[in-house]
Amino acid sequence: MIRRLSYQFCSMARGPGGLPARLWRVMMRARSRLSRNFWPQAAAPLIRARSRLPKKELGIFLIVGTLTVIVDFMIYRGLVIGLAADVDLAKGAGFVAGTVFAYFVNRFWTFGGRQHARGSAVRFIALYAGTLAVNVLINGVGLVVLASIGQDVAVAAAFIAATGVSATLNFAGMKWFVFREAA
Repeated sequence: MIRRLSYQFCSMARGPGGLPARLWRVMMRARSRLSRNFWPQAAAPLIRARSRLPKKELGIFLIVGTLTVIVDFMIYRGLVIGLAADVDLAKGAGFVAGTVFAYFVNRFWTFGGRQHARGSAVRFIALYAGTLAVNVLINGVGLVVLASIGQDVAVAAAFIAATGVSATLNFAGMKWFVFREAA
């Protein structure tokens, strides 16, 4: 686009009554140097950043997240329906089972292609505790803010917002904090 605009400007300037030939040559050389030297260097960080996007890891993370929710739900449902356990105890057990499942599957499958720094289990627990707090906070705020649109819609919208934010934080935290490469 820059090249096209500079060409249009320069060709208009050179037209009838336009720039002298020497000034025209200087402008053309500058335009050529600018587009050849400056733009590739300026765009290099953007190109490198795009090539480092964790598309494969993100896809696997979404699959693991879905499986984690299924594990959580199956443990919860099995304890409540199959063993007539207390609902809160069953939910806690399902969450813990899903969290343990998520740790090992993410460690060995999602981010398993490299040697991890020591202490990943402690960092994982800290990350999940933090994102659980963020999840509960966003859910609570969402329920208060969206109360006027109806309870069913407010519950669903708050749940989706809280889950989306915590999943994003979990992915970023696991990639760059929990399962970071060993130095």
